[in-house]
Amino acid sequence: MWTRMAITAIVFKVPDLKFVLARLLRNATDMGNAIRPYYGDAIADEYRDLISEHLTLAAELVTAAANGETEKAEQKEADWYRNADKIAEFLHRINPYIDQEAFRKMLYTHLALTKLEAVCMIQKNFELEVQVFDQIEAEALMMADMLSEGIFRQFPYMFVPG
Repeated sequence: MWTRMAITAIVFKVPDLKFVLARLLRNATDMGNAIRPYYGDAIADEYRDLISEHLTLAAELVTAAANGETEKAEQKEADWYRNADKIAEFLHRINPYIDQEAFRKMLYTHLALTKLEAVCMIQKNFELEVQVFDQIEAEALMMADMLSEGIFRQFPYMFVPG
């Protein structure tokens, strides 16, 4: 939801942009904190940093695209995909139950859909943009399920009623 709000604020130059971006970046801290009980501070902080980079690159990509800066947008998109590769590798490294290739494919789908959502906004194709957001939400839930399942499998003893 906060990514969508950030895209909207960037594309339409909404005056609350800096507050929306700050809230979006809080997702990285929240995601790091979500895995902290299982993996500890160092891994949680590394994950937070990877997600923060992911969100920052997304905002920079949308900003460049909205401003017609094609070369910059292409570079940010390439950086965004490299970051997705790092996230998939990182998650598999900390949890062998998270399939690196499957998660990378999910991330790539997520990135492509998010880019399409931004393009639809820029082109004012709002009907398609709303449909794409539904796909983004479904993809995000599938990624969350994959992460949750991996954690359940890696730490089953943490989920046994006491």
